[in-house]
Amino acid sequence: MGKLKIIKNIDFKNMFKVIKKISHKTKKNYFWLLLDVIYSAITYGAGYYDYQEFEFYNLNHQLRKTYLTRVKNNKIIKKYNNQKAFYKLDNKLEFNKIFKDYIKRDYLFINNNNYKLFQKFVKKHKEIIVKPIDGEGGYGIQKMNINNKTNLKKLFNDLLNNNQVLIEEYIKQHKKINELYNNSVNTLRLFTFYDGNKTHILNSVFKLGNGGVIDNFSSGGMYTFVDDNGKIIVPAIDQNDNIYYIHPQTKKDIVGYVVPMYQEACQLVKQAAILVPEIKYIGWDVAITNKGPLIIEGNCFPGVFQIKPSLNNKKAGLIPKYRKVMEIK
Repeated sequence: MGKLKIIKNIDFKNMFKVIKKISHKTKKNYFWLLLDVIYSAITYGAGYYDYQEFEFYNLNHQLRKTYLTRVKNNKIIKKYNNQKAFYKLDNKLEFNKIFKDYIKRDYLFINNNNYKLFQKFVKKHKEIIVKPIDGEGGYGIQKMNINNKTNLKKLFNDLLNNNQVLIEEYIKQHKKINELYNNSVNTLRLFTFYDGNKTHILNSVFKLGNGGVIDNFSSGGMYTFVDDNGKIIVPAIDQNDNIYYIHPQTKKDIVGYVVPMYQEACQLVKQAAILVPEIKYIGWDVAITNKGPLIIEGNCFPGVFQIKPSLNNKKAGLIPKYRKVMEIK
């Protein structure tokens, strides 16, 4: 997506709403902010959500250039990820076949002819997750509990009609992570770049649920960042730009929390990345269980996650780190 295309595709109503919110928060002039948002889109490829999330209103030109914006991220994807191979990650049927040794859980793809297999599966697993084969942002993902009152035939047909044809064993996350929030599986988003010889970890994000059963940012969740030892180094933020030092549901400290088995999770995705060398830049969602880490999914479009400048002593974004292993204009 080019810089000018960002302006063409802008949701102006929502943009004005975001700018008004920034103006109220910062006491900066609304019309100055509007012009600066447009300037940032043209100059840095920053959408208005980038502008808000990465606090461009407080950054000078040199610092703004260090931030990985949506446009810059899309250019990396276009350069390093072969679109013809996207199906290997996007299609969950293909994904589970390729990464069967890394997902480490039972699953079943249902169709009109395998109701008996479905019966057998839910007899073994009373808690399941149902998903569409294709989808993003958590759309169509549901957790279900199976009991003696469940009408299995009706459930089976409903799932087929809703295209929720991937049935998975529910992941029981590590008991230590449950203490932080237990109503969703809270996951690491690990960004890898495979240069043809070595897999590099570029960024480590920890996603947390907040009142819901999934941790997706677009579905009400929040995210924060961990260091090379798996320790959370900054408070979490949500899509409404709220900042959380303490989890609002459990009242547990977020900053300073150490994600268990973090190094094992990094090794897992480094190995997995080699299996799809045509897709060099991947965002992996990894769950941690008592038995170890497992991969939930891989993303051809890893998304953009960076520490807010106000929470980052260095103030700079990810571009300098990315340039150490890849070419970015």
